[in-house]
Amino acid sequence: MRSIARLLLPLLTLVAAPAMAQEIVYADVTGGDVTGAEVTQVEAAVESAVLVQSADEPELSAERVVATYRPAPVPRGVAAYGPFRVLDEGHAALVGVTDAATPGQFAAMLRDHPGIAMLEMVLCPGTEDDRANLRLGLMLRERGVATHVPDGGFVASGAVELFLAGAQRSAEPAALFAVHSWEDDAGRQASDYAVDAPKNRAYLDYYQAVGMSADEARAFYAMTNSVPFSSAKWLSRGDMAQWVRLDRAAPVQAPVGAPVAGPFQLAVLDSSRALH
Repeated sequence: MRSIARLLLPLLTLVAAPAMAQEIVYADVTGGDVTGAEVTQVEAAVESAVLVQSADEPELSAERVVATYRPAPVPRGVAAYGPFRVLDEGHAALVGVTDAATPGQFAAMLRDHPGIAMLEMVLCPGTEDDRANLRLGLMLRERGVATHVPDGGFVASGAVELFLAGAQRSAEPAALFAVHSWEDDAGRQASDYAVDAPKNRAYLDYYQAVGMSADEARAFYAMTNSVPFSSAKWLSRGDMAQWVRLDRAAPVQAPVGAPVAGPFQLAVLDSSRALH
């Protein structure tokens, strides 16, 4: 499981609302329409995970994350498909965690709105189902959908894998990222398994499937696992650009939809490679 919502709780003590309430808000926002009250509460929660840009500080400390930052507004959209919000015929937004149902919700959204070519990653704390999350990333890549993080956007944990899957990846200066090790249902993390164990291999294969070389995949995966599941490594746009190429946000065009063929596309669907 890669979800960082719970990791915000220590930081949430610095804002007025109680931590448990914020945890409930994150759970509520994963399904159904987002109400005005929920938007207000979610914005208050994200204000605890804020970013102050610093050209001469390559990494963000937890202390620097907590500052006076206005998060990106949570969009309502014209239609909702699980955590996805259709903004217009070319854009959708991701608001909330992904789970086992999310790939199907994404497919339904593209069936009804085939012109969507860019996913705005607004409030993305992570995933509750790693295997489904990687499948969703491959679907994004197959359809040629671009990923973009607006100013104030929050992309953490398993959502970073989705960001990487974009046919083009872009982020505004005040975008915020966070990574950490995954944890399975047995409470084990990446370092508890052999380097070439299927659970570790699945991520390395995935990173290569979305454009990294083998060396880049190993280096990036090691960086994400440099902090335990109970912690977080905070990254600014500049930090992320040191690991992966970031593009300029381009005008939206209808996705070509050319599929990505390869053994990993089948392996990630194999229950023997379930990540938790």
